[in-house]
Amino acid sequence: MTETLTFAEATADDLPALHTLVHGAYRGDSARRGWTHEADLLDGQRIDRPTLEAALADPAQLILLARQDGALSGCVQISDRGDGLAYLGMLSVDPARQGGGLGRRLVAAAEAAARDKFGAGRMEMTVIIQRAELIAWYERLGYTRTGETRPFPATDPRFGLPRRDDLAFTVLTRPLA
Repeated sequence: MTETLTFAEATADDLPALHTLVHGAYRGDSARRGWTHEADLLDGQRIDRPTLEAALADPAQLILLARQDGALSGCVQISDRGDGLAYLGMLSVDPARQGGGLGRRLVAAAEAAARDKFGAGRMEMTVIIQRAELIAWYERLGYTRTGETRPFPATDPRFGLPRRDDLAFTVLTRPLA
């Protein structure tokens, strides 16, 4: 039997499930079932409800949801940064479904949305430098490191509580065809 995969923009009705999905993909013991978690680097929340609500209300942002046979299984956030640049963030896949290609399909859907909705010709993202395996995965998708680093918001608990003091982001980019 073949699963049905659908993509749709998130709405306010999706907030409770979306918040649970994102937190479960990145933090705590449930996240450890997957390979993309940050549970060894950060405690606390991955994102808060007001931040999700603000993203949904902002016309320069969208959150795509992936549903497999109707069940929420992944999401990705795309933000219009202007001048043909879009930002990919919050890529989340239910840890029980990781390794099956859903993340790759979400990235492709995000890139298409960035081109179609925002007219972007380039996608950018930031990844915690210590996440070498995840950076390598993005590189296999065609993203390259720019050499730029950005500080991690270590003093803002909305983004998590660092378990170490050397966290920073590396910037990756990819042209959109």
